[in-house]
Amino acid sequence: MQFIELTGKTLLEVVNEGEIDLKQLHESGVTGDSILRINKHGEIELRSRNGWKLVGGLIGNFEERLMALTQLNWAG
Repeated sequence: MQFIELTGKTLLEVVNEGEIDLKQLHESGVTGDSILRINKHGEIELRSRNGWKLVGGLIGNFEERLMALTQLNWAG
């Protein structure tokens, strides 16, 4: 699976209003300094001490927004 990694702060810039429940992300432990990754299906995973934890998902045309904002391509 390929991903783009980003911080919680950058994720907030990628997300469109109403696209994801920000309260749910916060309750899952996502902060501005969190390390996250998003796969091509839009699934958002949070880096924890022992691995990755699914915390939400993006919908819509997130791929272009994500790549433009992070200046990163998909990596495996």
